Amino acid sequence: MKVLKENAALLSNHEVLKLLKEHQSDKKGSKSTQRLQNLATVSYETVAYLENTPCAQQTDQCVEEFLKEILNTSFRLTKAEKLQLINHRPTTFVEIQLLIEESEERLSEDDMQTILDIVQRTLPGGQDDTLEDEEDNDEDMEEAE
Repeated sequence: MKVLKENAALLSNHEVLKLLKEHQSDKKGSKSTQRLQNLATVSYETVAYLENTPCAQQTDQCVEEFLKEILNTSFRLTKAEKLQLINHRPTTFVEIQLLIEESEERLSEDDMQTILDIVQRTLPGGQDDTLEDEEDNDEDMEEAE
């Protein structure tokens, strides 16, 4: 892997996860040197981390839908702010205030609620989904006993 042009584009966590999984599947069964083993370790740990974040449930289509809906609003968000919203999937006003610079001046409470609604509607993988999955698992465990 060689960097051709630094900072050519911003990648979401979903895109990084997808790229690393493709890279890992391409390299299965090949012999590697110590240097490549270190890269494989970093890739493995990164994939393991990202699989426990909202990006693991995101698809290219849902990210595109999110970006289309955000572009149809009057918010003037930077590319980096949109990327932060995709990666972190905020669920509260406080999280939005942490992700969007000068949000108090740039966004009203209604604007922030609109962003939260768009995030919840278009980007899967929130705490609500996780809580429902955990409750289902708890019920399955109780039935097994």
